Amino acid sequence: MGIFSFLRRPGIDEGVEECRSTQGAMLIDVRTREEYAYGHIPGSKNLPLQQIDNIGNLVSDKNTPIFVYCHSGSRSGRAESILRGMGYTRVTNIGGIASYRGKVER
Repeated sequence: MGIFSFLRRPGIDEGVEECRSTQGAMLIDVRTREEYAYGHIPGSKNLPLQQIDNIGNLVSDKNTPIFVYCHSGSRSGRAESILRGMGYTRVTNIGGIASYRGKVER
């Protein structure tokens, strides 16, 4: 452990594990449909950032745990902010699939 290890955020692998162990949680990929088709985390739903206002079609209860990811963590960070602004209370940005070490579906 380094001197700044307390600043390290959990990575996407830990985020996926937390999502899978959280009852009723949703894993949402906010990349484009094309990016999602190329490869995504099993069990995730695709809702591109540009369509995030349609979240109610996937998650109607605003207390549902939602874990969002994208390629690098940037778009998912924006999605987290938007969702919180829409009243969703349990949103977590788990980062980018680019650093994911688990299985990917196509």
